[in-house]
Amino acid sequence: MSVQSFVSKRKKHFIGLSAPLGYVPGLGRGATGFTTRSDIGPARDADDISDDRHAHNKKQKTDEEEEEDLNDANYDEFSGYGGSLCGKDPYDEDDKEADQIYDAIDKRMDEKRKERRELKLREDLEKYRQERPKIQQQFSDLKRNLAEVSEDQWLNIPEVGDARNRKQRLARKDQFTPLPDSVLAGAVARTGNATSISDRDQKYGGINTPFGAITPLGTSTPGDIDMKKIGEARNTLMDIKLTQVSDSVSGQTVVDPKGYLTDLQSMLPSHGGDINDVKKARLLLKSVRETNPKHPPAWIASARLEEVTGKLQTARNLIMKGCEECPKSEDVWLEAARLMPADQAKAVIAQAARQLPSSVRIWIKAADLETELKAKKRVFRKALEHIPNSVRLWKQAVELENEEDARIMLSRAVECCPTSVELWLALARLETYDNARKVLNKARENIPTDRQIWITAAKLEEANGNNHMVDKIIDRALNSLRANMVEVNRDLWIKDAEDCEKSGSIVTCQAIIRAVISVGIEEEDRKHTWLEDAESCATHSAVECARAIYAFALAEFPSKKSIWLRAAYFEKSHGSRESLEALLQRAVAHCPKAEVLWLMGAKSKWMAGDVPAARSILALAFQANPNSEEIWLAAVKLESENNEYERARRLLQKARASAPTARVMMKSVKLEWCLGEIQNSKTLLVEAVRHYSDFPKLWMMKGQIEEQQGEKEAARDAYNQGLKKCPKAIPLWLLLSRLEEKNGQLIKARSILEKARLKNPQVPDLWLEAVRVENRAGLKNIAQNLMARALQECSNSGILWAESIAIEPRPQRKTKSVDALRKCEHDPHVLLAASKFIFWAERKISKAREWFHRTVKIEPDLGDAWAFFYKFELMHGDEESQNEVRKKCINADPRHGEYWCRVSKDIQNWRLKTEQILPLVSELAPLPT
Repeated sequence: MSVQSFVSKRKKHFIGLSAPLGYVPGLGRGATGFTTRSDIGPARDADDISDDRHAHNKKQKTDEEEEEDLNDANYDEFSGYGGSLCGKDPYDEDDKEADQIYDAIDKRMDEKRKERRELKLREDLEKYRQERPKIQQQFSDLKRNLAEVSEDQWLNIPEVGDARNRKQRLARKDQFTPLPDSVLAGAVARTGNATSISDRDQKYGGINTPFGAITPLGTSTPGDIDMKKIGEARNTLMDIKLTQVSDSVSGQTVVDPKGYLTDLQSMLPSHGGDINDVKKARLLLKSVRETNPKHPPAWIASARLEEVTGKLQTARNLIMKGCEECPKSEDVWLEAARLMPADQAKAVIAQAARQLPSSVRIWIKAADLETELKAKKRVFRKALEHIPNSVRLWKQAVELENEEDARIMLSRAVECCPTSVELWLALARLETYDNARKVLNKARENIPTDRQIWITAAKLEEANGNNHMVDKIIDRALNSLRANMVEVNRDLWIKDAEDCEKSGSIVTCQAIIRAVISVGIEEEDRKHTWLEDAESCATHSAVECARAIYAFALAEFPSKKSIWLRAAYFEKSHGSRESLEALLQRAVAHCPKAEVLWLMGAKSKWMAGDVPAARSILALAFQANPNSEEIWLAAVKLESENNEYERARRLLQKARASAPTARVMMKSVKLEWCLGEIQNSKTLLVEAVRHYSDFPKLWMMKGQIEEQQGEKEAARDAYNQGLKKCPKAIPLWLLLSRLEEKNGQLIKARSILEKARLKNPQVPDLWLEAVRVENRAGLKNIAQNLMARALQECSNSGILWAESIAIEPRPQRKTKSVDALRKCEHDPHVLLAASKFIFWAERKISKAREWFHRTVKIEPDLGDAWAFFYKFELMHGDEESQNEVRKKCINADPRHGEYWCRVSKDIQNWRLKTEQILPLVSELAPLPT
């Protein structure tokens, strides 16, 4: 190959061609310096032909940019590459509808997940709050104490000290000293313009002044200030002020401080609003008055506005102008009478009566303005001449008269107002019996649709001894009212019966109940409705109404045991012993198989001290209910309580022969145990557990007897055998655990309680015993952990919350009690713990007494509450409060409570009554600390 051909082959195609438009040599390698396009402007003129050589490249670049982004960062395994596949297509109605459908589906799916998402969010928030409580929650127990801070304690809280340094705290205040007149005169001389030259100025040329010479001010000009006259005027003004407030002789003040303050107060507006609001209201009301001067509320509002702002005279002028513009408005006249002084108010109200003679309110206001009784009567009589049919005027006029004049006026009143029931009844009360009957007959003729007239007639007959007429009158009343298309509302009639009882008309009350108790009640709802009515009447202290309802219900349902029981409990609470016994005699005659009625009758006789009568009632009960366990045991209790032990033994022997039950065997064992016959009780127990091995109390008694005799192994065997037969008997587990604890076997006691909790989950008594075992052993930390687990498993147990309050340190007790009351608001154990540890231990006597009352009211059968209450009154109360607690406890006759059962079920105290047990339990109960 030749050199020429090689050169031709290596030659570039653009060599020899002209340079392209806009080419700058060396620009590509940076050889042209740092001059840029922005420094020299555009490379071509505006009218140059555009260079389209790179147009194709730009279009290609734009197309490439619009292509889909296929980068890996824009790829998703589920949805593919990002962006719309149809982005270049037009967006039509089908696309819009499809988007709406997809949006609805997304919204529906979001709603389905919303509840779960919100629940999870709440749980996370609660967890976060528990881990990081707010400052407010950390000080919640301290903030609760602010409710007990008295006003004096709050005012005595010291102010926050000033933390600034001494220089800042004791900064010197600006002091201003009044300038003497010479300084002011000098200032005038320096700033004033002289209009003449004095001889001294002409002599010395105005340049030098002889030392010590006085420079004259020159001639005065009209603009000069005469400082001497100003000083004299000031002294004169001060002298006038001093003369007003001081005595010229002794110098003592003659200003009354109270009067001075009162005068200042009268100058201030008594309202609390802004003065601009008053001006706006005044302008608005003025516009209303000018627009409609016959509008009475505008004048009244304007007068009251001025009265509030302290301009009483302006208010009076406005309201009198209103009376002139609205002479037929009684409200304007009454407002004018209110604003005027007493003497002028009479004149105003007299003018009002002339303008409106038929206005009842104006006449009553006129009577109120009078001070003498005679003048009041004269005003009312004048008013009745103009308005004879006003019931209100007649009533107020009658109230001022004596009995004879009132009767005469009422006779005239019922003629003028024949439809007023009150006037007819008032007249009937003042008349004699015969005249009252005539008055009520006339009233019924004039007002045949009112029931009060009939009820008053019945009460009138009862008051005069005609009880047989009462039922007839009430029946005629119902028939008459139905004939006049009046609906008989039984609730209103029962309310009237209660009012009759309160007024002493018992026969009328009972007649009303008998007449209306069945009105508007379905056949199947009668019993339920009547019992509710009786309870409602008893709640309203209407004892006779409730007794009448029970009597009517028993007449309709004589064989219903539940009604007899409710009536008996009612008589026990509200009646006498005689009425209760009479009712029970009727009850057992109609329901001889009701054992509880026989037992109530026998107990009533026994409590009254009539033991033979109680025995005879129980004998009749035996005839009606042979082999009844309850009656056998009641007879045994009656004999044992009256020291007839041999008779009680014979009765129990007969009961074991004729009606052997587990309770009969238990009572037999207990009687022998109480009487000290341990061997007999053991023999009976052997027989009892052979026949009734599933009765836990027999095993408990067997173990306790062995434990009493010191036979620990025999007691343990008895408890273990009992637990095999009765694994659900919680007291057996507790007795076995305490036996092991007494023997020093703490680990064994723990294991027994753990086993008991496994077989009987969620039993608070077992958890409580486990906590107390650890506390008695001095293991406070283990006890706290057990209590936390117990409250998680039995979160609504009152005895556990009460124990948790007791074992908490004193600063944390209040917080724990708040949590306990939130979980068990009405639990008596929690209330008792709060009474002891929150109030009694903190010496809040009145609060503690209030909480003790709440506790015994919620659960009167809790003996511990009565014992602690009695101990509290022994320490902080007087003899009267102690006797009151003792009396209430005896009436409640409590049977439960930890300390109460420890004393009452002690075999040594088996014959003690409630009044004897209460002091013993109060001594045993520990003081709260």
